Amino acid sequence: MGRTREDLLIFGSPLIGQEEIDEVTACLKSGWLGTGPKVARFEEDFKAYKKAKYAVAVNSCTAALHLSILAAGLKPGDEVITTPLTFCATVNAIIHAGATPVLADVDPVTMNIDPEQVEEKITPRTRAILPVHFAGRPCDMDALCALADQYDLALIEDCAHAIETEYHGRKAGTFGDFGCFSFYVTKNVVTGEGGMILTRHEEGAARIKRLALHGMSKDAWKRFGDEGHKHYFVMECGFKYNMMDIQAAIGLHQLQRVEKCWVRRDEIWQQYQDAFADLPLGLPEPAEVNTRHARHLYTVLVDETITGISRDTFLDAMTGENIGVGVHYLSIPEHPYYQERFDWSPEDYPHAMRIGRQTVSLPLSAKLEEGDVADVVLAVKRSLGQDSKRF
Repeated sequence: MGRTREDLLIFGSPLIGQEEIDEVTACLKSGWLGTGPKVARFEEDFKAYKKAKYAVAVNSCTAALHLSILAAGLKPGDEVITTPLTFCATVNAIIHAGATPVLADVDPVTMNIDPEQVEEKITPRTRAILPVHFAGRPCDMDALCALADQYDLALIEDCAHAIETEYHGRKAGTFGDFGCFSFYVTKNVVTGEGGMILTRHEEGAARIKRLALHGMSKDAWKRFGDEGHKHYFVMECGFKYNMMDIQAAIGLHQLQRVEKCWVRRDEIWQQYQDAFADLPLGLPEPAEVNTRHARHLYTVLVDETITGISRDTFLDAMTGENIGVGVHYLSIPEHPYYQERFDWSPEDYPHAMRIGRQTVSLPLSAKLEEGDVADVVLAVKRSLGQDSKRF
């Protein structure tokens, strides 16, 4: 029996239209590839979509997190509580800012950070909470905002998965002091590499913009414009975190199609839910009432005691069927660096540990055609030994 498909179905392959190609070409022809008018336009468009006060584009969500922690005024030794079920960048940004990461386990159903666990981890050194809207499902923002208010903590949202996410009528990224977004190549809005920071604080936005471009004074990018040379002054030791116009050129049109693409991913999500309902897999729970799931990741749980095969065997089988899959994520304490530096043990965060050892992400791009979806479903059934009928 051959593979499900001849060519590899790439996990997270983005949907790129002619509009993006034309905008990038126009950018190249203009001669302005660096931070300029297209970045400014992208910031305005994203701010309008999210109904936010201020937006600053940067070169990654990692940079966005780093700068937000600095703009929140955290100092070395200050503690930031975050989730163990996230990409390493969340924790690394805390470390790069000189603060100390503290982990609070996740809710086993939502896979988001558990507010009760957060409160247990608060100490006199705690200065911020950094929740991650995992897979596009909103965290319990009522509870987290209440904790931030009660203990006078900064709230920095990691919205790498959550561009379209809503919670009780509000957009993710607008609850906290800062909201950080990713436009990495697998995300729901793509610029190749890129990120955005939302904030309601004018001073915070100004400092982030300054820190993102070497600490130079405001509008330093205009120094080569048609208004004549502009002198700049270095106000503090900053970073090279700015977004380029050539990236924003892609993002402008990606953002215009964000709702249409969400509808397509939601269709695929429902097809998966129906097709896998009778399989021995853990499936995503429905979105909570009065919330919107961004449909960024479709994750299933492979419990060997139920499926009869291990998660890694399932991954290998799917790859063998030419279906690209992902793991989001091994829990942070599984990685040697954090074990050695912070003496973290996976068993101390049992829900994140279990999920991280069982989770598999299936393709969910708006680029997928009906035949691609059918191939994924068939490959899942074949990998589980339950392929007696085709979807």
